[in-house]
Amino acid sequence: MGHRLSKITTRTGDGGETGLADGSRVAKDSLRVVALGEVDELNSALGVLLAEELPPAVRAALTGVQHDLFDLGGELAIPGRPMVTDAQVAHLEALVAGFNADLAPLKEFILPGGTRAAALAHLVRTVCRRAERALVALARAEPLPAAGPAAGPAASPAASRVYLNRLSDLLFILGRVLNRAGGGTDVQWQRGKP
Repeated sequence: MGHRLSKITTRTGDGGETGLADGSRVAKDSLRVVALGEVDELNSALGVLLAEELPPAVRAALTGVQHDLFDLGGELAIPGRPMVTDAQVAHLEALVAGFNADLAPLKEFILPGGTRAAALAHLVRTVCRRAERALVALARAEPLPAAGPAAGPAASPAASRVYLNRLSDLLFILGRVLNRAGGGTDVQWQRGKP
C-alpha cells in the first residue's frame, strides 16, 4: 500500500463527486457511492459491536466479516471486478449453521434486545439489511459482477448480494447467542402487549 493514504484531505470531492478505485469520477449520491457508504457504515457498526465483551468464537467470526466487507467495498469501488467469492458466502453459511445448532428453535418472533451486545448485534443486522437494499438498487441500475464460471445473463446473483443476505442471518443468530452468553434469554414478542 505504501503511502497511498498519507494525504487525507484532497479537496477533489468538494464539487460533489468522488473518485472510484478505477480512476473514474462519480457523483457522491450515485447508487454505487450510496452502496459503498452503507457497507462502510455496516463495517463501522460491527466495530462498535466488537468493542463489547464477546465470546472468542463470535469475535473471530465478526473480525473475519470486517475483512470480507473491505473486499465488498473494493468490489464496489472497482466496477466490474468481483472480489467477494462464493467461498466467503459458504464460510458465512457454515457459521450460521454452527452458531444456530445449539439454539432452541423459535416459536415466536423476538424483539431486538436483551443484553447490550445482543441489542447491538440486532442493530448491526438492520444496518446490514440497509446495505443489502442499496446493493439491490445498484444491481437494478447496473450489473454487479457474478462470481464463478456461470457469469453471464443466466448467472446466479452476485456473491456480494448473497453475502449480505447471509450476514443478516448470522447477525440475527448472534443476537440470540450473545443473549445466552450474557446469561439472558431472547425477548419474546407478545402480540398486543401494552
